[in-house]
Amino acid sequence: MSRFTDKIAVVTGAAQGIGAATAHRLAEEGAAVAVVDLTAERAQGTADAINAKGGTARAYGCDVADHEAVEAVFAQIAADFGTLHILVNNAGITRDGLFFKMSKNDWDTVLAVNLTSAYNCAQAAQKYMVGQRYGKIVSLSSRSALGNRGQANYAAAKAGIQGLTATLAIELGPYGINVNAVAPGYIATAMTAATAERVGSTTEDHQQLAAERTPLRRVGRPEEVASVVTFLASEDASYVSGQTLYINGGAR
Repeated sequence: MSRFTDKIAVVTGAAQGIGAATAHRLAEEGAAVAVVDLTAERAQGTADAINAKGGTARAYGCDVADHEAVEAVFAQIAADFGTLHILVNNAGITRDGLFFKMSKNDWDTVLAVNLTSAYNCAQAAQKYMVGQRYGKIVSLSSRSALGNRGQANYAAAKAGIQGLTATLAIELGPYGINVNAVAPGYIATAMTAATAERVGSTTEDHQQLAAERTPLRRVGRPEEVASVVTFLASEDASYVSGQTLYINGGAR
């Protein structure tokens, strides 16, 4: 398949998990990928793996919660690749804890990395997309946007992604830019493993409990989220915009 031939994609938080899987899938289908993570060293492993398989990728370091740093790295990406066509806002962290004892720092940090980063990156990317009257923006929300005990900060940020997505679709649509989001349920990643540790469980037991509550009776894989992200970034979804698609095995 070559849905993304001659397309330049930027994926944030791409050192591991869903971000890495998405970077790989875009590259496999022909895109040149800017692999962005907190440091270039963290991103290099994903870029190297893509290049080793015959794809095209470069690693970039950036704190996506820092507006000026984002502007600088997007300018560098555009200089290196010529432009950009696809943005996947995947960078995210958790700082879980019950609301009554959640620190201001944990609130601010999670909102900055999960929500403000999407604003930063989308604002930087749209400058290139508007000029060429073409672009695809896909951001990572979460099932937690509907509410999740111990994740007031994360839930608020991921609900914000959905509102931001709907609004950007309205504002950027006239310039040929599609804006969508995906909201994964339980996906087997380092982040969910950290959640298991936080609640005093093993990764295996935590996943088993989640699987029992899911109609498909299993947890998801990063590659399954990546396949939906790449669909939304492709011309197969050319008339889809402003949507949040839940990827959760049928859970309610």
